[in-house]
Amino acid sequence: MSEKTTKGQALQKELAYKKVNYFEKASAEEKRAIFDYAEGYKAFLDAAKTEREACDTSVSLAKEKGFTEYKFGDPLKAGDKKYFINRGKSVVVFRVGTKNLEEDGFRIIASHIDAPRIDIKQNPLYEADGMAFLKTHYYGGIKKYQWTAIPLALHGAVVLKDGSKVNIRVGEEEGDPVFYINDLLPHLGQEQMGGSAAKLIEGEQLNVLVGGLPFEDEEASDKIKLNVLSILHEKYGMCEEDFLSAEISAVPAFRARDVGFDRALIGAYGHDDRVCAYPALTAVLNNESEHTVLAMLVDKEEIGSEGTTGIQCKVYEDLMEEISLALGASFRKVRANSKCLSSDVTAAYDPNFAGVYEKNNSAILSCGTALCKFTGARGKSGSSDASAEFVGEVRLAFQKEGVVWQTAELGKVDAGGGGTVAKFVAMLNIDTVDLGVPVISMHAPWEIVSKADLYSNYRAFLAFMK
Repeated sequence: MSEKTTKGQALQKELAYKKVNYFEKASAEEKRAIFDYAEGYKAFLDAAKTEREACDTSVSLAKEKGFTEYKFGDPLKAGDKKYFINRGKSVVVFRVGTKNLEEDGFRIIASHIDAPRIDIKQNPLYEADGMAFLKTHYYGGIKKYQWTAIPLALHGAVVLKDGSKVNIRVGEEEGDPVFYINDLLPHLGQEQMGGSAAKLIEGEQLNVLVGGLPFEDEEASDKIKLNVLSILHEKYGMCEEDFLSAEISAVPAFRARDVGFDRALIGAYGHDDRVCAYPALTAVLNNESEHTVLAMLVDKEEIGSEGTTGIQCKVYEDLMEEISLALGASFRKVRANSKCLSSDVTAAYDPNFAGVYEKNNSAILSCGTALCKFTGARGKSGSSDASAEFVGEVRLAFQKEGVVWQTAELGKVDAGGGGTVAKFVAMLNIDTVDLGVPVISMHAPWEIVSKADLYSNYRAFLAFMK
């Protein structure tokens, strides 16, 4: 009996698939690397709470590694390290490899650097009953009630009437004021609490509280609003009309923090998708592959990848064509041989809400970066659905480099779903598959990830580029 059990155990080990907790598998040295890498990531998150800031921070890190700016028409050669900025909201960081580009293609990692937030409207400032507020329009898929009664910071850019631009970032530093969206006290909330969660707070109730002190002038009207305008003018040179040409967002005024007694997890705003963008960036910065590699850190994914900075914009295709031409290669041949990891987060299995997951095919926290063969909703709608051949190729690359990884899909078949940039890259005739970090409480003002999964994502990118 014992012999049969032993044979069965051996066969099970050889044939059965089981996810592995990366922390359990990692050596002491690798655990130190996991925790050390997380510190750089936390600093990135605190510096990059909007897509503009993420772009600027990425460029700064690239410059530290000797990368220089690329513009269309610039000559290129093997070994060049470049970054391309698109309108200050997205950036492509790339290295030119030594392999024949027509035969080898690009190795692309595409992530997004925008995140759900509360945007300030174009004519936002008003006074009501002892308070001054900014009207808002939320950005991306959020649970609106989660954004009330938490400290908020204001970040953004304002183009003044003289054409000059000023940046706003207030609520992050010690001593800064913070901002706030009011909620209803439970004593008066019986009717509110009786409705659906989607209706607890309406979009037009997400008004950001920005002041309560009247301007000292008996003859003035709307004195609290006037006092806010006076402060904005003194600090930024703004008048009320300048809101018309402003992009200002309210984001959580939380810093990235370790979570748990063991510090295995990171809580922060904007893990989706900077937990993939940072590893993509650092993989290219630290990579010395023979391949030509690109990290595309793009905008607008949370609202469909639209506009001049979303992945659907032709500028990214144009950039790849320009690189190809500069290296004497046919772009049609280059893209046919290119490969892409669309790196976006996925839902981590949460035992507190087990009913919406199918556990066998869910990402488990700390079991590594998660490969999603398809995304979309229900009948795979909106997904590019990667081929078995390309998934097999990626799998072999991970196996060769000892990457701890897992497969996943986003919840039960009919429970919902989501999309990424994968289908837009695949439309260029580039083999693409999704790979990203599992997240707890995705799209909340504060999300949770595992440091092990973060580092696994970085190692997966290095293996893919190698």
